[in-house]
Amino acid sequence: MLVSKAKRPDGRKADELREIKIEAGVLNRADGSCYLEWGQNKVVVAVYGPREALPKHIQNPNKALVNYIYRMATFSVPERKNPKPGRREIEISKVCGEALESAIFVERFPNTTIDIFVEILDSNAGTRVAALTAAAVALADAGIPMRDLVSAVSVGRANGEIIVDLTKEEEDAEDAVDIPMAIMPNTQEFVLLQMDGIMSKEEWSKAIAMGQKACQQIYKLQREALRKRYLAAEKE
Repeated sequence: MLVSKAKRPDGRKADELREIKIEAGVLNRADGSCYLEWGQNKVVVAVYGPREALPKHIQNPNKALVNYIYRMATFSVPERKNPKPGRREIEISKVCGEALESAIFVERFPNTTIDIFVEILDSNAGTRVAALTAAAVALADAGIPMRDLVSAVSVGRANGEIIVDLTKEEEDAEDAVDIPMAIMPNTQEFVLLQMDGIMSKEEWSKAIAMGQKACQQIYKLQREALRKRYLAAEKE
């Protein structure tokens, strides 16, 4: 697969990710937590559970409920955001919760809920994939059994190039196409795949291949963050 060597506005190559920093176990009172910086994006995630689902009429005797709540802080964007959750936040909460449910052994915890609270502190494109990546680390930090971590990235097209990890400037390009995607890296199973725009079959194939490769890089960072977390715990 040929990747263009042309530099993007921020100096990255077409297949190059922004700088990512992941830290697990940042909140003492949560069962699991994660703080992630991805370019300008800053995300904190807290996980609670599995715990009894209340009120009881929402309980499912066959599995745990995954309650994923994605919110953007009022100061996370240049113009103050309305604190009331908008349609976009509700949609992201739904699709990301379903993505994580695919990875969690929910059948082991009937009549319970697993609550995942996501707060975006600063944003510059790709917040849903950054949040999903951080949430998977927080779930693992909580000790919740999973088939695999979930690693996510955005891929797409901007200014005639197929690229990974689009910035806001690239998302606003005239020919922009944005594809948030998430996989379980060991099996390459897709748990999230959305697209905003139109691509040719050739562009689609190239974008997905670049995204899968990028997810493997992100997976290594997730595992390293968890390794550091438990090495530190052993020393305490």
